[in-house]
Amino acid sequence: MKLVIMAGGRGTRLWPMSRKSLPKQFQKLVSDKTMLQDTFERLKKITPAENIFVSTNREYADIAKEQLSEMPAGNIISEPVGRNTAPCIALSAAIVSAQDENSVIGFFPADHFIKNSEGLLEAIRKADMLLEKYPDHLITFGINPSAPETGYGYIEKGELSEKLDSVEFFKAKRFVEKPDLETAQKYLDSGNFFWNSGMFLFKVGTIIEKFKAYSPDIYSRLVNIKNAVGTDGFEKILEEEFPKMDKISIDYAVMENEPNVIVAPVSIDWSDVGSWTALKETLVGDNKEHLVKVEGEHIDFDSENLLVYGSDKLITTIGVKDLIIVDTPDAILICDRNKSQLVSDVVKKLESEGKIKNL
Repeated sequence: MKLVIMAGGRGTRLWPMSRKSLPKQFQKLVSDKTMLQDTFERLKKITPAENIFVSTNREYADIAKEQLSEMPAGNIISEPVGRNTAPCIALSAAIVSAQDENSVIGFFPADHFIKNSEGLLEAIRKADMLLEKYPDHLITFGINPSAPETGYGYIEKGELSEKLDSVEFFKAKRFVEKPDLETAQKYLDSGNFFWNSGMFLFKVGTIIEKFKAYSPDIYSRLVNIKNAVGTDGFEKILEEEFPKMDKISIDYAVMENEPNVIVAPVSIDWSDVGSWTALKETLVGDNKEHLVKVEGEHIDFDSENLLVYGSDKLITTIGVKDLIIVDTPDAILICDRNKSQLVSDVVKKLESEGKIKNL
């Protein structure tokens, strides 16, 4: 079993801490290790380090190597440009299949927070066993929802397909994009929906065939890259083919079209840490308690529900509520916690106007 950590995103909603030069997955946002290191340590519990790969943008390859010194340097898959999850998975499948056409391959985002991971790891082990019986299946892992979240996609389960010990596998009835609050509450109440975690496991040959069926352009470029693996012309072919792949998610490209998708529900404390609000709720939860992570000092009088991330400055707050305050050497963010999803819009504006370097 080969497991690929997807570490190519920029995490713009966690600006100004997450930057183009050092996105959130390479930072110590939720523990004393970076999010990439946490993911690696988690996956290492079920497969040796030499079977773990990292797919990331070329500009982050050296950072990944430095942070994961235990992993073979050759297991860094360098994407010439960012092209979303379908090209990321296609490129990784091309490289792994050139080495082992019969391998099971899994994909796991580097920037997810998972507190009690054993439930997920057991589901991965059992999914690996299931693929020996049903090699044409595509398995995704759904998170049992704990709240009517509107920031996540959902997967509706169909009939029970298989049960291996305590792990159940259901037919995936449909994928649903981020719903409004009323719809999300209905999903939660029904008990038939899971959060779409973006974690997958399948036979490498199977996913390649699915690209052939549903995304022929990505497939043709995948084949060209695969044929060049291990040759002197690999980098040239990669540079030519990968940037031309359709910029599309694996859900749109394959999963939503395929009848043999299986969802394995897992009950874990999970978050994609997609915003400052999500980070606070993940690490603290209590709407009155502050989340403070500063290099200097934070002094507060009569404030409530603050997130304060800071450099070496003294940060003082008095009588404020529901604020996100992030201080970095070249930028300060002050944001209503209910508007944290708009941080990425700020980044887009700054980019378009060229007002700040190292976004």
